[in-house]
Amino acid sequence: MVNDTLTRIENGEFFLIAGPCVAESEQLCDEIADHVGKLAKRHNIPYVFKASYRKANRLAGTSYTGPGIEQGLAILAHVKEKHGLAILTDIHETGEIDAASRVADILQIPAFLCRQTDLVVRAAATGKWINIKKGQFLAPEDMSTIAVKAASRKVMLTERGTTFGYRNLVVDFRSLLIMKQTGLPVVFDATHSLQLPGAGGGVSSGQPQYIIPMARAAAAVGIDGLFVETHPDPAKALSDAGAMLPLSKMETLIESVLAIRSALR
Repeated sequence: MVNDTLTRIENGEFFLIAGPCVAESEQLCDEIADHVGKLAKRHNIPYVFKASYRKANRLAGTSYTGPGIEQGLAILAHVKEKHGLAILTDIHETGEIDAASRVADILQIPAFLCRQTDLVVRAAATGKWINIKKGQFLAPEDMSTIAVKAASRKVMLTERGTTFGYRNLVVDFRSLLIMKQTGLPVVFDATHSLQLPGAGGGVSSGQPQYIIPMARAAAAVGIDGLFVETHPDPAKALSDAGAMLPLSKMETLIESVLAIRSALR
């Protein structure tokens, strides 16, 4: 099932990346993987489960950073085995790559680290897919230069908003079309694009009420994949609580995005 998902992505099928910000617990990941996995099967779209074992990019030292690499990867391995899902997770340092690549099928380069040459090169050298998130400070044209470092066609590029003054992000939808000129799969991150960095008093908040409309807009532009962080009770999430989509709204999101894609055809 994992290989089938990756093959379908390679063949150009529209795909979904979704899960919690952090692998808070095995129980939480099971709940989300089961719920979204069933939706993906019902709507016949390849699904990649996403969760981080560690969040290195925190504004406050007191912010939750995750269960750590050992426990976090154990949770992700459990999800992979139990639900048969492909796994995506963040890497932050080259020293994490070997361990993460033994579990993850897609290694994600966080936006703030997208220019870290060693990280991109060594992640790609594993032979795994890598997802490079476009830095909030970077022009979309520059992503082709970063992708070349990977020396691999197993690369996807993700738009997650651009810094707009202080504590705000804006999405320039031309970015999606510009990055598509690389010939690589282009993904829209519908949740991080609506973050309000640092606006929650030492943590980021967000505008989740716009997640579904923004995902629809990205679908109309012509994305290859959609990235969404989701949680059964976002207010209780230990990370990115202010910018996640409630799990109960995932089907509405999927149906509306697929309806737009169908209309475009």
